[in-house]
Amino acid sequence: MSDVTRILEQIGTGDASATEQLLQHVYAELRRLAGDKLARERPGQTLQATALVHEAFLRLTGGTPSLWNSRGHFFAAAGEAMRRILVENARRKQRLKHGGGQRRVDLDSECVVDEGPAVDFLALDGALDKLAASYPPKAQVVKLRFFAGLTMPEVAASLGISLATAERHWTFAKSWLYAELAETG
Repeated sequence: MSDVTRILEQIGTGDASATEQLLQHVYAELRRLAGDKLARERPGQTLQATALVHEAFLRLTGGTPSLWNSRGHFFAAAGEAMRRILVENARRKQRLKHGGGQRRVDLDSECVVDEGPAVDFLALDGALDKLAASYPPKAQVVKLRFFAGLTMPEVAASLGISLATAERHWTFAKSWLYAELAETG
């Protein structure tokens, strides 16, 4: 049993000091996961990885203690919390009060560097909801892979399916989401 799993069990029994221990053990990995998510955001993103980690951690550990049965289960929940925060942030930016969809423009456009494809979290969230309505197990694989940053063996173990099935679900879901996002984009 890993240290994280042991600490998660302590949190489940109501040990108040275990939450601080958990943060010390998982902070670096959550920070890396948040950095990966924010790197896919469009330029001009104001949310910082540290703030995303703290908000997700507060949502996971604040209030009623949740019972996580493993490290993978905790990171899946953390990935889902980060996804929801990013979607809420994208929706907030779409409100008229916050610019209503207007984009930031750098005054020095000669210094713009293309950092790769950006992810439209609102479009992805809508497509993921459609996928979940028709193919729930495949959508769960996407959430664990894309938002929780789990490896394929970790996804398979977390869902209780074989590695081959998890990889088939991942391949199908990527193709389905690509087609759905291309259709709406």
